[in-house]
Amino acid sequence: MRLAFAALAATCAAQAFACGEVVTLPTHSGTTTRYALTIPQGAKASLVLLAGGGGFLDLDAQGCARKLKGNSLVRSQEFFQREGFATALVDAPSDYQSNEGLGGFRAQSEHAQDIGKVIADLRARVPGPVWVVGTSRGAISAANAAAQLADGAAPDGMVLTSAVTVGTTGGRMPWTAQTVHDVPLERIRIPFLIVGHADDACGRSPASGMGGVADRVKSLPKQAVTVQGGPGGTKTGLAACEGRSPHAYIGQEAEVVAGIARFIRTGRY
Repeated sequence: MRLAFAALAATCAAQAFACGEVVTLPTHSGTTTRYALTIPQGAKASLVLLAGGGGFLDLDAQGCARKLKGNSLVRSQEFFQREGFATALVDAPSDYQSNEGLGGFRAQSEHAQDIGKVIADLRARVPGPVWVVGTSRGAISAANAAAQLADGAAPDGMVLTSAVTVGTTGGRMPWTAQTVHDVPLERIRIPFLIVGHADDACGRSPASGMGGVADRVKSLPKQAVTVQGGPGGTKTGLAACEGRSPHAYIGQEAEVVAGIARFIRTGRY
């Protein structure tokens, strides 16, 4: 009976954290921010994962994203965990959970401070360094945090993938003009990797723009990498900026994660 009860309890625990334990933190102006935490056995470093788009994942009680499921970082969590990293998949704060999600908040100081609270919380839970990883519009959030945070709230390194380097003007939503270049990149001194895809047809994140970001960051080590190939096919318009495309390294998730892991450990992709 006791063995059966223990097995049932273990099964319930596994189901409760199907995608990660949901951690809720108090953040700016009385809001809360949730993230899904997974700590693989023996983890010696942590990654704060910042998805693109609006950044609103709508995490459920099991830590699974109900929105932005196709985002490259949402899809790649397990690959990072296999590489031995604890992962913290961060949802939008409680006051930015509309269709627009984070919008222009990504480049604001309060947003950086919120991410700093996630970083500080991870430091108390997992030994070793904490890196921020941002993709597409999430790259704005990651760079903003790296540029503004200090001491125990600051990340130890930063990875950007398919960073938004080209904005729009005159649109219905003014924040769509915002790019990673709106962040004071010159302040960043932590190890830095930026990755683009040669076949990324999203007009916001051409692979040719990744080197310009690296030029502004004053980090050592730093590296700009262009991924080639893959089964992503050709997409145009908004579809080229979504998850099932070269913009999100479709079919190459394990390869890209392995390169990121090498950079974190050795300083070379």
